[in-house]
Amino acid sequence: MSAGERPVAGIELGGTKCIAVLGTGPDNVRDQVRIPTTTPDETLGRLAAVLAGWSEDGGISAVGVASFGPLQLNRDAPDHGQIVRTPKPGWSGADLTRLAIADCPFGLDTDVTGAALAEARWGRAQGLASHIYITVGTGVGVGIIVNGRAVGGLGHSEAGHLRVGRLAGDSWPGACPWHGDCVEGLASGSALAARLGHSAEGLSESDPVWNVVVNALAGLMHNLVLTATPQRILIGGGVVTGKPWLLTRLRGALAESLAGYAHAAELDMSQFLQAPGLGDRAGPMGALALALQTRDKVPCRSAQ
Repeated sequence: MSAGERPVAGIELGGTKCIAVLGTGPDNVRDQVRIPTTTPDETLGRLAAVLAGWSEDGGISAVGVASFGPLQLNRDAPDHGQIVRTPKPGWSGADLTRLAIADCPFGLDTDVTGAALAEARWGRAQGLASHIYITVGTGVGVGIIVNGRAVGGLGHSEAGHLRVGRLAGDSWPGACPWHGDCVEGLASGSALAARLGHSAEGLSESDPVWNVVVNALAGLMHNLVLTATPQRILIGGGVVTGKPWLLTRLRGALAESLAGYAHAAELDMSQFLQAPGLGDRAGPMGALALALQTRDKVPCRSAQ
């Protein structure tokens, strides 16, 4: 069986759970395994065992890992493939190259970049040269694709930590351990839980805290529109998924913020700002997309 006929393996490494997928895309998933994220040794050991089993059973043609970060993606760095300076206890310095299989192409990138690549291959960014994927969950992640390639250089995008204008009258200091009131420190699920003293799940649509969320995310997208000039923004994650009213509010706030400046005057917000086409499958499909991209010898990053 040729490499092109064999499936690839993808691993979405999340802060609370990991999903390992064997297949070639959303319409061809041959196996899927979910395990909790505990310690690096236990978690990576169990994932490596899953990969070894798949490799022995029928062979895999590439491995892709889409992980929470920050990650060291510079191949010339001595700590290449490691998670660096993460707030997740015990995971700083964890070496994700432990998941590589000998003589098998290995792709590694952030979970949100993987999701952005998956949307380009199978979702609502098909046919676009440039787009952005935002996930608003425990943190805020941003994957930026320009001319079909993930933006990188000094490191990968960390646009979720951009600072934006604060909502008038809101003096809460924010929850980010590094930047306080950056976008992640104001609008992420962990920030909302810290502010409210409980999860935001089930929170009323009329709760005033959504004003803070909308303001922060609209500010983030305003900056991204004027810098990365995407053809579309896709926004998902636990904080916004299943809340069509929130997406409507975000469209209105972004349009108001951009004020018709430059090319923003041409935007149809209902088309420009959308939910991901792959829904909650964007994460694991992102790992498969990384594996396929690596197997096909297409560079994962413009900097490499």
